[in-house]
Amino acid sequence: MRVVIFANGDLSQPAALRADDLIIAADGGAKHCLELGLRPAYVVGDMDSLSPDDIEELKSRGAQFLVFPARKDFTDLELALQHARELHPDEILIYGALGARWDQTAANLFLPGAYPDLSIRLVDGRQEIYYIRAGASRSIEGAPGDTVSLVPLSGAAQGITTQDLEYPLDDEDLASGSTRGVSNILLKSPATVSLKSGLLLCIVIHH
Repeated sequence: MRVVIFANGDLSQPAALRADDLIIAADGGAKHCLELGLRPAYVVGDMDSLSPDDIEELKSRGAQFLVFPARKDFTDLELALQHARELHPDEILIYGALGARWDQTAANLFLPGAYPDLSIRLVDGRQEIYYIRAGASRSIEGAPGDTVSLVPLSGAAQGITTQDLEYPLDDEDLASGSTRGVSNILLKSPATVSLKSGLLLCIVIHH
């Protein structure tokens, strides 16, 4: 099962969904669902970004509401992610995670790091973001010419080996803050990236 979460950030392009996707809206992310004619199975949050008319329309579409107080320990998106985890999905896609507020955007970029048991992708139009963890080999899907960037998180990323990227790494390290892994190019799909220790943020731009 795949869960798709709509957050309350920018949605640069309509989401590419499957018929069997289970949709969760994080508070104001439900507005994206209304604009796209979608029916979220759940709306999660304190509901401070939805009007009474929005709420009534969502209820008429059959959405269930999980309402939290305004004074809470987690953002609406993380609450939605926690609920998604209880559904035991194979994968979670998050749309609308990026936007004008840098604090929210930064928090959303780091959010998947708190849930290593989940396969999470942040999607924004032609761009997608996901984590590559130590001890794992990750396939990178796309078309030749797509941009692939590897950004180390939580210190240095060590023992990186890539295949089918234009600028290869062979059991090499990327130091924290280094831009060496930015703007690589996919030669053929799927490329692979493996990592011995540390954590990588992988950003793929589909051209």
